[in-house]
Amino acid sequence: MLCFFVSDLHGDRARYETLFAHIAAERPAAVFLGGDLLPMPMDRRWALELGRADFVADLLASGFEALSRTLGNAYPRVFLILGNDDARIEEAALRAIAARGLWRYVHAARSRLGEHPVYGYSHIPPSPFLLKDWERYDVSRFVDPGCVSPEEGRRTVPVAAHELRYGTIQKDLELLVGNDELEQAIFLFHAPPYETPLDRAALDGRRIDHVPLDVHIGSIAIERFIRARQPLLTLHGHVHEAARLTGTWRTRIGRTHVFSAAHDGPELALVRFDPARLEQATRELC
Repeated sequence: MLCFFVSDLHGDRARYETLFAHIAAERPAAVFLGGDLLPMPMDRRWALELGRADFVADLLASGFEALSRTLGNAYPRVFLILGNDDARIEEAALRAIAARGLWRYVHAARSRLGEHPVYGYSHIPPSPFLLKDWERYDVSRFVDPGCVSPEEGRRTVPVAAHELRYGTIQKDLELLVGNDELEQAIFLFHAPPYETPLDRAALDGRRIDHVPLDVHIGSIAIERFIRARQPLLTLHGHVHEAARLTGTWRTRIGRTHVFSAAHDGPELALVRFDPARLEQATRELC
């Protein structure tokens, strides 16, 4: 079963056109989109090029609708989440389109691909960025030097003060899976697991108030969750430069295969995998 995984397209029209072309040509059974899918709020280049103003409807949904018409019964199951650079106010539009069957929006939800349960989760630990729609404390209310608390910054969708203060990624994951059997599960995360080749940031030698910055910026909660629950496969993005710095886009945590599709070049990083043959997964820059 051929599956595609991409992440961090950031509204780049050329990357989406490349993705749509590969879906049409190769006809995967499933496509996973791992967040940071939309343009940055001030980036209007795509709107000027297309003469339209709604990215979700006019580019994302229209591209998949065209594929649905072309492929018919061969149209893939599409699973997607948003990422920390995506405004949560767009979530309502994604859910409305999901209700039409074009894709499955899986943040904090469970879906299915054949024998494989599919879970999604968008939040990352506190970052230096001011958009906080998709940020949570990780395992406690600790914030790394140079980062901004989830209780500060700005949000496009209001969140209760109690949730901002006491919500954590760790608690969310416990609630999401409960006692589910995860041996065949696929998880679509935006954040990578902490202290792995997939969360290595270009922060070497950087200091804030004389305190050296941690070059690993992934989620402790996600790393602990993978190690404890051992799903079949986890998919990640977020840290664009990690593969360039470490020389790898994949790792293992126990029996779990862990892949990233983040990339810091102009190309689309396309990960191809078969859940039954994860050792043979590939990553192409195209």
